[in-house]
Amino acid sequence: MTFKINEKNETENLPVDVIIITTGGTIEKTYDEFDGSLENRGTSMKNRILSKLRLPYTNIHVHPLLSKDSLYMDDQDRDLICQTIQNESQKNAPIVILHGTDTMALSAQYCFERIKNLDVPVVFTGAMIPMGFEDTDATQNVTEALLAAKLLPKGLYISFHNQIFEVPFVRKNKEKRTFEALKK
Repeated sequence: MTFKINEKNETENLPVDVIIITTGGTIEKTYDEFDGSLENRGTSMKNRILSKLRLPYTNIHVHPLLSKDSLYMDDQDRDLICQTIQNESQKNAPIVILHGTDTMALSAQYCFERIKNLDVPVVFTGAMIPMGFEDTDATQNVTEALLAAKLLPKGLYISFHNQIFEVPFVRKNKEKRTFEALKK
């Protein structure tokens, strides 16, 4: 919870720590005017999204892990993501993972199968359009994932386009350019 009753029986808002682990993907791709490329070049999370959000009750801790298009991720990368989730979860703070959408459900399921006794919510999110573009969904998805991570019970989830999906019951729908729930 983000509030506490003080001695006068009034509520006070207390900031909540949230850890963001960045792995790359479209959400973090940047455009290079010199060569016209759109690539992952390192995290720009703090400058491009977090500086635009008003989060007085959230302490964000960004952990840059990878800067990779998810199509190029392999099991070694997924092992690193799992290990980082396990290490960061010891801080007892919710976790948001920024990940490419092409293999996000695969990576989330990989973590679901390997991480046991998870004591915090872990929310994967990404974007169909990079942050720097006018019609990006990145800001919406990050904002929603941050709120979801603070409200959800422990477990693994994907937050995307105003929906929360429980892992492993989720997949990307390429035709609709979003995610959808699978039957349990």
